[in-house]
Amino acid sequence: MLRTLVLPAVVALLTAGGTAFALNRPWGGPPGGALDGIGIALLAIGPLALVFRRANRVAALAVTAGAVVGYLGLGYPPTGPTGLAFAVALVSAVAAGSQHRALAVVAVAAAVLLGWVLLSGREVPWAAVGPVLAWLAALIAAGLLWRVRRERSEQARRAAEEERRRRVGEERLRIAQELHDVLGHHVSLINVQAGVALFLMDDDPEQARTALTEIKRSSRDLLREMRSTLGVLRGVDEAAPRLPTPGLDRLDALLDEARAAGLPVQRHTTGEPRPLPTGTDLAAYRIVQESLTNTRRHAGAATAVVTLTYSADALELRIDDDGRGPADGVTDGTGLTGMRERARSVGGTLQAGPGPAGGFRVLATLPAGRVES
Repeated sequence: MLRTLVLPAVVALLTAGGTAFALNRPWGGPPGGALDGIGIALLAIGPLALVFRRANRVAALAVTAGAVVGYLGLGYPPTGPTGLAFAVALVSAVAAGSQHRALAVVAVAAAVLLGWVLLSGREVPWAAVGPVLAWLAALIAAGLLWRVRRERSEQARRAAEEERRRRVGEERLRIAQELHDVLGHHVSLINVQAGVALFLMDDDPEQARTALTEIKRSSRDLLREMRSTLGVLRGVDEAAPRLPTPGLDRLDALLDEARAAGLPVQRHTTGEPRPLPTGTDLAAYRIVQESLTNTRRHAGAATAVVTLTYSADALELRIDDDGRGPADGVTDGTGLTGMRERARSVGGTLQAGPGPAGGFRVLATLPAGRVES
């Protein structure tokens, strides 16, 4: 409410002070005239109309225009800022997008004032028409510029908000992928080793102990990686324990975990291994991890083969197994979708489907330019 009253109050003070100053003409010369109660009331109507401008800007403009027409039509001296409230209302209406209706109000007011002056027998001050039209054009231009600036500011705000939402969405997707891969891998290992421990508990306690030790290690690694990932959500990364970002330098440990869970895995590498960009390195590790997790869960495979092929500007990952292959031709799911998104996030591609000799194949090609040392 206070913001609504400030502008009308300022306009009222300027109108009253400026008109009184102009009528007294302290610099000398004949007086400009005097105001009676009707003239003062007409000057006060304009600022009062501005109080309600937010409800209907065109109506406020019409009231201020009517007050100016009445003031000048009755022959009161056009000295001082008598049209200040009208100017403010005109700029406000144009800035709000009502320029056509505002022009209509101005045209009607001008026609009424001209007719009033002619009917009263007074001389029309044609010399003032040019400056008045110039002022009107300037006011309309100011309103249009204000509107354009406000629209651009709003567009920039919406664009910034959309960018913030996009980044939040990307971060949520990244965290969801990390949680899916971490949970799927470690929980799958724990499930397999728990089954082994239960099966061998009576007949081979030592092997059962080994399986329980593997469960303990996998659960410890799972907790560490989850705390590291969830630290992002808590916004306290610096306080949360963090593991180094996993990459292909940890691939042998990953393959050992798969072997310990009962899946024989072979690794073949062609080309010259080299450091990879961080994003590509993480994506490659997670793709292999998720592929082996899916193999253990669904394929019923006896063996798996991980092949890394380094070329000048790319890394090709191929994970083959000799399992039963996709059921009923289904080659999609949460894990495969996540792998494809990881590959796309670094500018690569991923294909998954039946292998050429049966089983299942995951084939990813990731950009792998040399990292500056």
